[in-house]
Amino acid sequence: MADGPTSLIGGITRSMHNLADRQRVISENIANSETPHFKARDVEAPDFSAMLRAQGGSKGAPRVARPHITITSGMTALGARPPASATDIIMDRNTTETKPDGNNVTLEEQLLKMGTVQSDFTAMTNLYRKQMGLLKTALGRSAN
Repeated sequence: MADGPTSLIGGITRSMHNLADRQRVISENIANSETPHFKARDVEAPDFSAMLRAQGGSKGAPRVARPHITITSGMTALGARPPASATDIIMDRNTTETKPDGNNVTLEEQLLKMGTVQSDFTAMTNLYRKQMGLLKTALGRSAN
């Protein structure tokens, strides 16, 4: 169980980095909401299956990551492009409409996602604070 606090803090850190990347991508979507042919993007959720396997020790630990798609030459010939620089940026599959100019960014959806990022970040910050308080208490220091 010595890995407990370290893996929890590591998971919180990974989640917070993912949320920061997601916030950046959502802001890019909003900035390009009137750009013709721009397609909304999102950030792939972090894969915590290794952390779950380490904690549970079972072979059948659940996998929580989305599958990775490789762009084939046939897909490229049809106009598919790989996401920009980072491999965790994916095309947003949860869009509800596409404008006549080919843009599928809906400001309302992006703002709702931004609210979700904000609440998730708040939850991760609170988890981090609680974990630090527990560690300080275990070390015999004041939790404040």
